[in-house]
Amino acid sequence: YVPWNYHEPQLGVYDFSGDKDLEYFLQLANDTGLLVILRAGPYICAEWDMVQPFVTVISFLGSSDSDYLAAVEKWMGVLLPKMRPHLYQNGGPIIMVQVENEYGSYFACDYDYLRSLLKLFRQHLGDEVVLFTTDGASQFHLRCGALQGLYATVDFAPGGNVTAAFLAQRGSEPTGPLVNSEFYTGWLDHWGHRHSVVPAQTIAKTLNEILARGANVNLYMFIGGTNFAYWNGANMPYMPQPTSYDYDAPLSEAGDLTEKYFALREVIGMYKQLPEGLIPPTTPKFAYGKVRLQKVGTVVEVLDRLSPAGPVKSTYPLTFVQLKQYFGFVLYRTTLPKNCTEPTQLSSPLNGVHDRAYVSVDGVPQGVLERDKSLMINITGKAGANLDILVENMGRVNFGRYNNDFKGLVSNLTLDQDILVEWEIYPLDIDGAVNHDINGHLDRPKRSGNPLSYEAPTFYTGRLSIPGGIPDLPQDTYVKFPGWTKGQIWINGFNLGRYWPARGPQLTLFVPRNILVSSVPNNITVLELERSP
Repeated sequence: YVPWNYHEPQLGVYDFSGDKDLEYFLQLANDTGLLVILRAGPYICAEWDMVQPFVTVISFLGSSDSDYLAAVEKWMGVLLPKMRPHLYQNGGPIIMVQVENEYGSYFACDYDYLRSLLKLFRQHLGDEVVLFTTDGASQFHLRCGALQGLYATVDFAPGGNVTAAFLAQRGSEPTGPLVNSEFYTGWLDHWGHRHSVVPAQTIAKTLNEILARGANVNLYMFIGGTNFAYWNGANMPYMPQPTSYDYDAPLSEAGDLTEKYFALREVIGMYKQLPEGLIPPTTPKFAYGKVRLQKVGTVVEVLDRLSPAGPVKSTYPLTFVQLKQYFGFVLYRTTLPKNCTEPTQLSSPLNGVHDRAYVSVDGVPQGVLERDKSLMINITGKAGANLDILVENMGRVNFGRYNNDFKGLVSNLTLDQDILVEWEIYPLDIDGAVNHDINGHLDRPKRSGNPLSYEAPTFYTGRLSIPGGIPDLPQDTYVKFPGWTKGQIWINGFNLGRYWPARGPQLTLFVPRNILVSSVPNNITVLELERSP
């Protein structure tokens, strides 16, 4: 998958540097002897946050609307020329290019849109490359997802009727190879739900049925992944995905061999000659021990560092998009219009907290508002006290009709029956502040006269030293949060992602060795949003 918003973080600003260096990745694949199926979008799903740089036209996503197509043409005019030298016929690893993603599941059913994409891809990639689509294995999904000139493939999960699935494909492609281009080896997780597990034997049985028909198959996922930083997506009804994208895949998020790997290898060995030699071992891990964290300050205490430009003032709340803040956190501040000596109802009557809000009055935590779950809390405080609402974007919906998943306070809040007005809104550049912390700035916060509660959203910092005298360190590891509740963690300025052991199912976060250093202590920053040990 090529995520558009990863490479165009701001309208007209393109980034293919560092871990976004797609051409380096393709060259690495080629050097290793791997072939590539490029899934170029523009829409990819992938349980990836749906924010787009062309937010003003997102209502028309997946359609032949002229503004949307102009944005697509501009992006593809940047991406596809970079891909052309890496096509198989040009000596590269790309053997097929997917156009769109499961478009037959989308409500628009706009054939002019697909025709425009076909023309655009051919214009940039030429006539030799195989262009294809992926859709659910039914006539319903293929009706709007398939188009003459794009080879129609299907996707389906284990345990289903393989014969019926490929009959559906034959309805769109009477001849040519049978292809399951997205055979699910597991499934995604959501916060607050059980970890998804698909038995190895179930996968192996269906894989055998596919291969016995002489069909082609692409395993999704073959190796698990990670939604670092804020990149996870969500589904409706609103269920955000966790940091881990392990997917119960044959190779785990950390690249570990699993029972499922060996089960699928055995099936594949019935149809293809397996490579000779030993199977590469599971990657080594190292337990570095405990890291002692010290309090730096609450979000309010270091607000001038998190939002150096100061607040945006507005009578009513503004969304993240209106603030040009697409990820992370925004602090909304107003004052209590009256004395609330008795518990007084603060509510979001239109379910307008997207997605989770940490409420405090003059620094005293009051509770949490959460989309679809907790629309009202009781608060206390004096008239004129600061009412601070720290809103977290938990990830945008990435599949289906709901593609306008605006974040922040997307509708008014009320105190009793009164609408709260006159807001000061602080977009927070936490990642930037954390990177300055490495240079020793954030750990000298501006202190208020009255220390704030530890249960307010609070930053902590610590150092991890890699032991000397042990060869091949650093190695991959995991970080665990015993007694912590919910928050975000950075290692050496790298945003590792969200932790939420209080809700699960994910309890540990994978730490790849390339973000660790052995020459100096590793800087660890934690933003705990609710309660530390």
